[in-house]
Amino acid sequence: MAYRKDQGRLARMATFWSLAVLLAYGCIRMRTELSGLFPDSMGKGIGGMTLPLVGMELSPALLLSIASFVIGLWFLNRTLEKPKNADLLIETEAELRKVTWPTLDETIDGSIVVMVVVIFLMVFMASADFILGEVFTRIITGQA
Repeated sequence: MAYRKDQGRLARMATFWSLAVLLAYGCIRMRTELSGLFPDSMGKGIGGMTLPLVGMELSPALLLSIASFVIGLWFLNRTLEKPKNADLLIETEAELRKVTWPTLDETIDGSIVVMVVVIFLMVFMASADFILGEVFTRIITGQA
């Protein structure tokens, strides 16, 4: 049972940090967009104050993105700590360990087959479209 608990903690931690990185990227993009779209209200600094360690000017867009990041982290932590979600992550990891992953050669061979089939179908569909277009154009215009 202790192994299962450790496994669940590792799965939750990996999921948390993966989603935290995506959340951080989203908040950085939100600050950039808000500063660009509303430069007079959101992009302008507040009283010339800067953040000490990073040297960024304190603006409403920055405050909003920091607040969104903190609330998002809280929500992620709260969501991932629910036993139902933790069990789902553990079961997903266990199922992924059972999967037989293809070798590099099998992957390359499969990719080549897919590309050949796609090219064949593309040529077939393009030629069928051209031929049917010509046939129906001649029928509609009355040319022999």
